[in-house]
Amino acid sequence: MKYVCSICGYVYDEEKEGVPFEQLPSDWKCPWCGAPKQEFRAEGAKEPVSSVTPEVSELPEGGEGAETLTRLTPGELAAVCSNLARGCEKQYRPEEQALFLQLAKYFEGVSPRIENASVEKLSEVLQRDIDAYPALRKTADEAGDRGAARVCVWGEKVTRMLSSLVSRYLREGEKMLEGTEIWVCSVCGFVYIGETPPELCPVCKVPAWKFEKISGRKAV
Repeated sequence: MKYVCSICGYVYDEEKEGVPFEQLPSDWKCPWCGAPKQEFRAEGAKEPVSSVTPEVSELPEGGEGAETLTRLTPGELAAVCSNLARGCEKQYRPEEQALFLQLAKYFEGVSPRIENASVEKLSEVLQRDIDAYPALRKTADEAGDRGAARVCVWGEKVTRMLSSLVSRYLREGEKMLEGTEIWVCSVCGFVYIGETPPELCPVCKVPAWKFEKISGRKAV
């Protein structure tokens, strides 16, 4: 039997490894991306398609189709503009990149403080996002939008990794960060815990130099 990592695609072959997957210790991690054992699926097994769809707010004003739009919070708008800036950087559009970064900074500045924020609530939000991805991917595939489909694939993998890291943090606390570093892929947002970043990003396949080391709240 073979088991495949749902984040990076690493295949654990029981015949080659000589150890049944079920007998691996509970703290065993993917050799490529560091994902926990529970992120592996038996080869050929299909993920259930979630019926969860993003919540849509009906807008009080607007023209035709306004009822299908989603009202974003300032924090969400900051994230969208930041991602658009990254896209402009990849397309060698420095002027547009600078404008989107200005917008991201503005929305970040006006974003209200989240009351009663906790790691537990963050875990719940990440799981809701994971549950919604299959429906989003289905919509992108049906529309024939390859770009949106790729965003869904990368986004789900990155979100799964974040969810697994948050779950681990809830179990281990600050101990999980002792004697190691935190690395973030500047292209897709994949987070890796280790002394050095992986040679290639397990999600988007960019080289190690595209990773940023995170120290506190700042990338260095």
